[in-house]
Amino acid sequence: MTEQKIPMTPAGYAKLRAELKQIKEVDRPENVRDIETALGHGDLRENAEYHAAKERQAQLDGRMRYLESRIGMAQVIDPETVKENKVTFGATVTMLDVENDQKVVYQIVGEDESDATHGKISLGAPIARAMLGKRVGDEVLVKLPKGDREYEVVRIEYKAIS
Repeated sequence: MTEQKIPMTPAGYAKLRAELKQIKEVDRPENVRDIETALGHGDLRENAEYHAAKERQAQLDGRMRYLESRIGMAQVIDPETVKENKVTFGATVTMLDVENDQKVVYQIVGEDESDATHGKISLGAPIARAMLGKRVGDEVLVKLPKGDREYEVVRIEYKAIS
């Protein structure tokens, strides 16, 4: 069985590694000190500080395992090295909303990098899936809960995503 690879940009990969480093070097040692301090307060059955610190420890451990897993499965793709004239992972796509003549710009990024408020959409998002493989001039029909939307691909760029 081959291990599943998770596409992400260099910026997304760096962000995950930085968060993992923060947890390992700062958050976990701080949490260990909190547990030790709470242990010094005596009876653990009624020690809210201890229970809160142990809960935080479980959260940190879970997040650390998640990050290590994602980093281990990462397939880092630098959009600047992609030489395509169609929409693939890493593309910054400018589209024209056929209904209202408004331009929208989306960057197709990894799941952990998506941020709709900044136009970064996950490779698995319905609009990204609808765009994949399209070229400039192609129509994109996106099926949304509010109804179908029709776009035209106006521009495709591959540039660094920060």
